[in-house]
Amino acid sequence: MKRVLRGLVAATTVAAVVATPTVAMAAPDRTALQTQLDDVVAASAVGALAEVRDEHRVWRGTSGVAELGTTQPVAARSRFRIGSITKTFVATVVLQLVAEKRLRLDDTVEKWLPGVVPNGDHITVRQLLNHTSGLYDFKNTLTVPPNPEFLDYRWRTWTAAEQIQRAVANPPTFEPPGSAYKYSNTNYLVLGEIIQQVTGRPYGVEVERRLIKPLRLRETVVPGTSPWIRGPHPHGYVPIEQNGKVQLVDFTEMNPSLFGAGGEMISTAADLSRFFTALLGGRLLPPYLLEEMKKPAVEGRNYGLGLAWIDTSCGIRVYGNDGDALAYQSWSFTTPNGDHQVTVALTPNFRADPDDLVDAFLDKAICNVG
Repeated sequence: MKRVLRGLVAATTVAAVVATPTVAMAAPDRTALQTQLDDVVAASAVGALAEVRDEHRVWRGTSGVAELGTTQPVAARSRFRIGSITKTFVATVVLQLVAEKRLRLDDTVEKWLPGVVPNGDHITVRQLLNHTSGLYDFKNTLTVPPNPEFLDYRWRTWTAAEQIQRAVANPPTFEPPGSAYKYSNTNYLVLGEIIQQVTGRPYGVEVERRLIKPLRLRETVVPGTSPWIRGPHPHGYVPIEQNGKVQLVDFTEMNPSLFGAGGEMISTAADLSRFFTALLGGRLLPPYLLEEMKKPAVEGRNYGLGLAWIDTSCGIRVYGNDGDALAYQSWSFTTPNGDHQVTVALTPNFRADPDDLVDAFLDKAICNVG
């Protein structure tokens, strides 16, 4: 949902329990990373985990607690909802179909989904991938926390067609398509439908058969409507107003069709590192399409075809994505040659925006490993 609660954190105060941080692998030279992870939790999270890899070592750190009201530490190998990192998986499948000449980046939405999107004959697959379509964001049609009506979505099953219809009932955020950048989850809901039209199979099936199984991402799933996170995982929370007070409500179990192709997947730090290493290493796409993926949507943006990047303080550019699944936030980035990877996942407490502190952690992990 891409920071759907960004404007909420400054106004909402909620209580969280903080436990003694744990480290899954002793690494004295990475004490600073643990300290920075603790700082993230102290400022903005119930719990967090991080995994940092280089050519020789793996460091895993955790901080905070896995569940409010307990002292249970976060498991270093936890599963979590990856939010918009799902978009990179979906984009990779789309580009594989382009490589197979079953789809073109310049194909219009109208070609594959006639009548589904207004002005669809002027919106291309490329514009969906890089958020330059102008399509209104489905998430903006939702009731959001702290409104208690948000909890009505917990068990509801959404279809992509329903979500797209709600979005396009609103005017585009800009015109003509391709003239500007505006992040919209609707773009990837449409791409999920296009994948099904091209292949005859749901986008989640294609993600599984093309990416999850070949890469042996054993802890990664496209859950569909299943509300559970299997295996070790931290609890995630959303702030909800109850009896005149804003309190954290456990939102771990929920129907992830709310996010759909824009953000429903579940994974682990290790699996995300494996996926991004394979992608950037050229194992999933031909070179010309990987380069297309890295081209900015518009000048000055750090987002291409489902892939984002960060320029670190030491001059190293890392590629990956970040995700916001409301009760879970995550970041996963890798150097182009795959010799350094960093993934962070946290369960926010909405007392503050964690982005700046997480950015500092990512920079430290890439620039000062070892």
